[in-house]
Amino acid sequence: MSKQKVVVVTGPTATGKTTFGAMLAKEVGGEVVSADSMQVYRLMDIGTAKPTAEEMLGIPHHMLDIVPPWEEYSVARYVSDAVKCIGGIINRGKIPIIVGGTGLYIDSLLSGREFSPRGDARQRKELETEYDRIGGDGMLRELVSFDPESAKKLNANDKKRIVRAFEVYNMTGKTITQHDLETKSFPPRYSALYLALNFNERAALYSRICSRVDAMLAAGLEGEVRGLLKLGVSQECTAMQAIGYKEMAGAISGAYSAGDAAGIIKQRSRNYAKRQLSWFRRNENACWISWDKEPDYARASAILNTSLKGAATNAAW
Repeated sequence: MSKQKVVVVTGPTATGKTTFGAMLAKEVGGEVVSADSMQVYRLMDIGTAKPTAEEMLGIPHHMLDIVPPWEEYSVARYVSDAVKCIGGIINRGKIPIIVGGTGLYIDSLLSGREFSPRGDARQRKELETEYDRIGGDGMLRELVSFDPESAKKLNANDKKRIVRAFEVYNMTGKTITQHDLETKSFPPRYSALYLALNFNERAALYSRICSRVDAMLAAGLEGEVRGLLKLGVSQECTAMQAIGYKEMAGAISGAYSAGDAAGIIKQRSRNYAKRQLSWFRRNENACWISWDKEPDYARASAILNTSLKGAATNAAW
């Protein structure tokens, strides 16, 4: 039985994924599934560059605005929710177009790996309290006794992952190292045509990023962040760690000026784009589409049609 087919449109921030994904879905008869770890949050539109109704081109978009900003949302939940969306799209006779720049979400969705089970909140709280009592180094010394591989890889300050290693072992009797090794052998969940967007010159990408940040500020990013804080959304929430929100919240609290916040957002966005490129370049099956100074969607569409017809491409589908 052949695997279900999906198309992925990814790449670093500000490379035109949203526009190209919607155009592609319209052209091939598809629906878009967002793969952005921050666009899942409601009330966070400007800073996440969430697609507007106009940008969606009348195409259904899934995995947007599904949780409130004060709620924790994990990659495991994303995969579970996105798999259901993709199943529905395929049942409707449409092609799933996965669009976004969160590489971990995309890779986890495409792979057939299973996630280790979650423990109950009380047990997790007990482990967190123990971490606070004896510190990361103390927890790692205990972890060595049953999972030396994880202990070797983890940093003492990484409270979340250290607690997770204990949690998995307590629940399953298996180390998280063993669980990861077992699931890596699973076959991929989908057959994916993986398209990655970029610019030929790094300067062009950085220019687009700076322009996007300026546009977000002009559109009211500060007001959006003030609204979240007024609702009681803690600066410690996962959602508020997103680039743009964290820096603007700092400016609002008086840590620095709004002008300084803009510069910090631009720098951190450029750094993030570099990390995204490193992640996506690990995929040997990616079909790269590189722009000059501006995206050329007509050319990209032609490249895609060539790929779909089985012509020379390094992306298997």
